[in-house]
Amino acid sequence: MSTSIKHFGASSDFLSKHRAQNPSSRTILVTGATAGIGLAIAKYLLRSEAKHLLVLAGRNNDVLIDLQTKNPDRVVTTAGDMSDLDYVKSIISGLQLAGKLDGMILNHGTLGSCQRIGGVEAEDWEKTFRINVTSLVVLIQSSLPLLRSAQGKVVFTSSGAAVTAYTSWGAYGATKAAVNHLAMTLKNEEPEVTSLSIRPGVVDTAMQDDIRNKYLGNMDEKDQQKFISAKKDGKLLPAEKPGHVIAELAVRAAKELSGQFLSWDDPKLADYQAK
Repeated sequence: MSTSIKHFGASSDFLSKHRAQNPSSRTILVTGATAGIGLAIAKYLLRSEAKHLLVLAGRNNDVLIDLQTKNPDRVVTTAGDMSDLDYVKSIISGLQLAGKLDGMILNHGTLGSCQRIGGVEAEDWEKTFRINVTSLVVLIQSSLPLLRSAQGKVVFTSSGAAVTAYTSWGAYGATKAAVNHLAMTLKNEEPEVTSLSIRPGVVDTAMQDDIRNKYLGNMDEKDQQKFISAKKDGKLLPAEKPGHVIAELAVRAAKELSGQFLSWDDPKLADYQAK
């Protein structure tokens, strides 16, 4: 793994100059940035007149290269697997951020093997927790000094599965419940940092394709029908709808939202939703 330090722009002093010239610009890390909600978030933030600076992490290096090529000064990328905690630790340590990070959008995650509790392998269960929970803790630990300095925002992409049980989704739902608790704990332990978790709804992403095409056989019929009909009846949300709310929260979430688990379309978030 390379030990070289990455920086924005062509030189190491670009970041301080950019911040001075663009006081509304925020430096934000987005994980799971190469598809679905994460990609929608990245594109939205890059279109902003505030000229935000983005650290983008994801598995698809081709997408990362494309985003960086189109935004050479404002994007730094890091490709890797969030189950590899050494890689996760390197994300922040490998960057020159000049003392602060304004926001983190922790959007990556996996459904796991979608096995019922009676048949799931312990290794599969543990790996789902490593990707969906432990990697978040590792990232937060390495970022806290930078987040405190900026009075930054941490936004977690959670799920309705945190509070509703679906057959064969035990590991996934448990991890998302843990994510919500992590946001609550951060609110108490890190008062300078605003932390909240967002339920994005049923979104038209590759995860929904996997549910319909790979995992339906392990689910009860009533749960199967929910996801089949959501696609058939055109009820899946475009990634941009929850993505844009999450992006706005990473930029300017109000302190009173800290610790809460909210749906993307909750009335409390009206100020962050597209008008």
